[in-house]
Amino acid sequence: MQDAVMFDPRPAEDTPSEPCADGAERRAAQARREFNKLQKRLRRQVGNAIIDYDMIREGDKVMVCLSGGKDSYTMLEILRSLQRNAPVDFSLVAVNLDQKQPGFPEHVLPAYLDGIGVDYHILERDTYSVVKEKTPEGKTTCALCSRLRRGSLYGYAEEIGATKIALGHHREDILETLFLNLFFGGSLKSMPPKLLSDDGRNIVIRPLAYCREADIAEFSRRMDFPIIPCNLCGSQPNLQRQVVKEMLAEWEARHPGRLESMFKAVTNVAPSQLADRELFDFAGLEDRQAKMLADRIELHQQS
Repeated sequence: MQDAVMFDPRPAEDTPSEPCADGAERRAAQARREFNKLQKRLRRQVGNAIIDYDMIREGDKVMVCLSGGKDSYTMLEILRSLQRNAPVDFSLVAVNLDQKQPGFPEHVLPAYLDGIGVDYHILERDTYSVVKEKTPEGKTTCALCSRLRRGSLYGYAEEIGATKIALGHHREDILETLFLNLFFGGSLKSMPPKLLSDDGRNIVIRPLAYCREADIAEFSRRMDFPIIPCNLCGSQPNLQRQVVKEMLAEWEARHPGRLESMFKAVTNVAPSQLADRELFDFAGLEDRQAKMLADRIELHQQS
């Protein structure tokens, strides 16, 4: 097995400080320092996630799914930055799925990607019409839309020879999914930082798994990414995910650090303290107890 990529999470050198002649210059210098700290933090968190979950290896071709939102823009930029210092060679290719939503600004992403010199593909699939046709009036479109989008991207990854598919889900996305499944799905699961698709053909990675949404939003604002809003699902009222998002935000406001603690719990699971019979052998506890007692007696006799 190949060794995990040891990504260097160190950022580029800080902008050197210069004497400030007036208040405006001092504020500008402070803003630059804060942005450098933010960039360092995101680089460190993405680098650590890549290391912890062995996300990228030598020779990988990483398909970065670019939606035009703040998360995917940030993911692409941080991966490009880490790529320059990585001890292994890997390539990045951005892929946008044009779902043929009315009013979608088709020129925005090509212009941006051409400007920064990133290899990219625009995949055209009219999933919008399918979602509108199949979704009953008043029902949310997210479930069907995500399945169609995922199927299109997974298949395209094979076509272009991508070995990893990078999605821009962050820490809050993972926690929101955990509570959505808990409250509405009757299961204790979320979005793993690294996932093998059900058919075994694709490996999905989430490099932003350790990153706070607030940091991503601020980084996106400071980078002035050309954001493309989703007018299919983002404008729907009473989305379950939005309700959970507001709940988590309220918890964090009342008890700062709670989200950090909850995310740590996702990475620190104790199967024996839950109740999944497939995950833990509860029926075998008596046999395990007998073996432990026998081992203890044998150890006592030897001493």
